[in-house]
Amino acid sequence: MSPHAVVCPKAGEVVTEEEVIQYVDGKLARYKIPKSVSFIDELPKSSAGKAMKRVLQKAYL
Repeated sequence: MSPHAVVCPKAGEVVTEEEVIQYVDGKLARYKIPKSVSFIDELPKSSAGKAMKRVLQKAYL
């Protein structure tokens, strides 16, 4: 399974898949660099305000 990034850009910001991959290239190990990127408007959050990672995993696996 290859890494996949889900990005929620700030309002008014335009980010491309290549920019995200280039940004993390020097910050992550080679095997952790995403092969693909999806963009969403808002991250799903729990009532405590934390990102619901399991919901994202189900949606993108």
